[in-house]
Amino acid sequence: MNIAFFEPLSRAWRRMTKALFKPFEIGKWFIVGFTAFLAGLMEGHGGSSGGGSSKYDLGRDFDFGDVIDFPEYAWEWLMDNPGWFTLIIFIIILAISLIILFTWLSSRGKFMFLDNVVHDRAKVTQPWREYRTEGNSLFAWRFVFGLICFAVIILFLIQAFYIALDIYENDFSSQHVLIIIAMAILVLLVILIIAYISSFLNHFVIPIMYKHSISVTRAWRRFLQLFSYHWFHFILFGLFMFLLNILVAIVIIMAILFTCCIGLLLLIIPYINAVVTLPISYTFMAYGPEFLAQFGSEFDVFPEEETTATSEG
Repeated sequence: MNIAFFEPLSRAWRRMTKALFKPFEIGKWFIVGFTAFLAGLMEGHGGSSGGGSSKYDLGRDFDFGDVIDFPEYAWEWLMDNPGWFTLIIFIIILAISLIILFTWLSSRGKFMFLDNVVHDRAKVTQPWREYRTEGNSLFAWRFVFGLICFAVIILFLIQAFYIALDIYENDFSSQHVLIIIAMAILVLLVILIIAYISSFLNHFVIPIMYKHSISVTRAWRRFLQLFSYHWFHFILFGLFMFLLNILVAIVIIMAILFTCCIGLLLLIIPYINAVVTLPISYTFMAYGPEFLAQFGSEFDVFPEEETTATSEG
């Protein structure tokens, strides 16, 4: 079996240009862009936090003992300020609720966006209702997977804390160097595994769910069976997608610079960002299924009659 990488990308690009530019319909862009926006709600999600305490002299040199004592100081401060304690708890609950909501919406949105790409149309309500079961199955799997990833992060942070504590209490030695190197390698390995799982889920497992109307666990079993025979090609696919994303990032940065940062104003608004970058997300959404179709008709999500013809918009 001859597995190509550039030809599926070329077909995905042709699908995108035909759907979005032949003819160009701004209304279609906004509708399909909305499904792309939903599909990407949790992509690159992150947050930050900060705090302080009057018990610390910011002018003095850093002391790791401050880190050790910080939980005690923080708890005392919270007990002395019940209003702030209540507000922090409320913000945490709200943040968790929003993450769950966005994960649920994006799980359904991925099928909506894929459906519009597969059939070259711009619909919202129909795919929203039609792929409710698959979307909920995907949401449950992503929620559990997210909890596992969060637990792994916590374990790494705890381990890093104890390593730092050991270095603080004892002289820095060659053993610590080896431990830090081993931890760094392990962290990179875990990040790589999580990245591949996420990529395989978006590009292959979801299309298999879409094709056969099955749960995410059954779709994973079908994909992993295929992966066991063609693992090298799928690993290369992940590397190729990584390079493509770097290339896209460079192009976007250049576009922002050439437009004197005017383009940045469009990209900071999430929905407008999804519409402006729709050609990119549309091509990437089509690329995975196009690549997967090379492994047989049971993995081909595109209707045969629409291989060479475009359906209604």
